[in-house]
Amino acid sequence: MRVCQACSAKIEQKFIGRADECASCGADLHACLNCRFYDEQMSRSCREPLAEPPREKARSNFCDYFDFSEAGPRHKDDAGEAAKAAFDALFSSKK
Repeated sequence: MRVCQACSAKIEQKFIGRADECASCGADLHACLNCRFYDEQMSRSCREPLAEPPREKARSNFCDYFDFSEAGPRHKDDAGEAAKAAFDALFSSKK
């Protein structure tokens, strides 16, 4: 299911052009965060080895490898955030 990375609204368009925006929130659709190759765990946040990923992942770009993700919305891993908070709490209390 195609959804906007910014607001999770369903995207009905089959072809996504560089200038297309979400009808609900106005976010750019031809952006890394909506691409099936986007992966925060990879170097440069992209699984496509030939792509030159832009710095701003939420903005429209000229990438020729863009393919809208059918995986649905991506949510940040809360486990990493919880571990960092626990670490900070452990060492900030020992001043």
